[in-house]
Amino acid sequence: MNMEIAALCEVAAWPGADRRTRIVLAGQFTAAGLDREGFEFFSPLSAKTPDDALLLALAGAFQSRLEGQAEEAIAKLDAATSMDLGLPHYFRGISLADLPGCAGRAETVVADLEFVLMVKDQFPAGFMRPVHAALARAYDLLGRTGPAERARERAGHLITPHWGNPEDGFRFGPRRLVEFAQGVYAAQGYDFSDVGFVVTGEGVVAVDAASTPEHAAAALRELREVTDLPVTHVILTHAHADHVGGVGAFAADGATVIAQANFAGELARQNSGPPPLGYYLPRDGEDRRLDLTPDRLVRDRETLTIGGVEFTLIPIPGGETDDGLIIHLPGPGVVFTGDMSMPYLGAPTLAEGSAQGLFEAMRTVMELRPRQLVHGHTALTENYTIEAFPGLLAALRELERLVAAGIADGLTLVEILRLNHLPDVLKEHPAAVMPYLVTRDNFIQRLHRQRTGYWHRRGEGVERFAPAELAAAMDLLGGGSAAAFGAAGLELARRGEQALALHLVDLGLLSHPGAPELAGLRRRLLDSLVAQNQMLNPFKFMHYAALAGLELAPAD
Repeated sequence: MNMEIAALCEVAAWPGADRRTRIVLAGQFTAAGLDREGFEFFSPLSAKTPDDALLLALAGAFQSRLEGQAEEAIAKLDAATSMDLGLPHYFRGISLADLPGCAGRAETVVADLEFVLMVKDQFPAGFMRPVHAALARAYDLLGRTGPAERARERAGHLITPHWGNPEDGFRFGPRRLVEFAQGVYAAQGYDFSDVGFVVTGEGVVAVDAASTPEHAAAALRELREVTDLPVTHVILTHAHADHVGGVGAFAADGATVIAQANFAGELARQNSGPPPLGYYLPRDGEDRRLDLTPDRLVRDRETLTIGGVEFTLIPIPGGETDDGLIIHLPGPGVVFTGDMSMPYLGAPTLAEGSAQGLFEAMRTVMELRPRQLVHGHTALTENYTIEAFPGLLAALRELERLVAAGIADGLTLVEILRLNHLPDVLKEHPAAVMPYLVTRDNFIQRLHRQRTGYWHRRGEGVERFAPAELAAAMDLLGGGSAAAFGAAGLELARRGEQALALHLVDLGLLSHPGAPELAGLRRRLLDSLVAQNQMLNPFKFMHYAALAGLELAPAD
């Protein structure tokens, strides 16, 4: 069982664990093909808390996939739907649809999932993809050809709201304009990053500008349903391409562009770095070197009043970059944080970000006592809430001490990661659990890279071998047979170790490039890794989606 699932099992069993943690764990079990393990986790937990409809539904859902246990599983699912509305009906409908002939209950599938569609605003957008897939199967059985075809057009197996393609880039969710306070908005789903808008008495202040002028203009068109006032200012939270590439769409109105004093240095660092992973930027923006000189630089905390609205601009060292700039609107109690809480502590392909910078930035934000945080990405806004900050900060401080001690004791990076550390303080802060788990491994890797050299005393890094060399050595062990790589890859996948299996299969394909069994296994492993990372690691999600050539339509 992989570390993420092991950690989720521990926190999902804590008293007071939130529903989202348990749903994410269920998704991880499913993506890894660990149905029996999922049943063996949720069944005893449900028995301890028999009044929890979600736990009963999850136990039934996993049991329904085990040979010869459908009848008992359906009884659990039926009991769960009698206890609560919503998620139990979702899991019963999906589970019945996966059984042969919908277990003779196609009408129940339709009733459950048409109800879910009626209340879909209560579910994450991506949850509707498997709903449509299940409905298509049930409609077919009932002879409802038209509805079945329409459902198939919207169907999918992923439950994330993520969508995108190589041409347009990656998006975290559907296009929408969210109002966080009167006159304070974020356009989500128009780009990898979100675009903030503050409507003042004189005009609109934009916070960041997406990755391309086209995406920024599309976000602005959404705001035009609210106001026709011109964009007078653009405040940039940092110099990453997905936040500044579309400035031209706003500068056309003569807007004043404001950034932190270290903006030029961060922009130069990014321009000199490697191409981005996956397809988080649109294809026409991947190779672009940005050239942007702000009109005004902020070196110290300052306050602006624009159209009767007070803006406090606060430079921060940041958890992601050293040119971070947060924007506090004291009136409505909103803080635009940019990417200070990005769980990778900087882009994973660049040498930037720091733990101490993150801690200082979090303390600065907490001292403002805001009502609402608006991050630079939808998923961060939804999960890294101000309520999560106290517990998250305490947990990460403890993790920093653990990593420092591990380095001093001579532990390798992998050994520190394998500690799978979960601070006890998280038991008192359920809102901080998922942000911590999303951040933890990236935090450890960033600290370890910044505090160690490229040689380890046990020999790691002393010698480097190309993939082709490793493939040749593995081929010797496997007797020169592609089947040996395939058999080992299948066994690793059965154990829930899809990432390790993919690495092995890729080595096998270097030695046996024409082996169809390895190519087919590779595709199945990529599909599984896309699903495993859909809720916890968007950069890995994009990486594996790009390797698989996967294109996702917006969730409906």
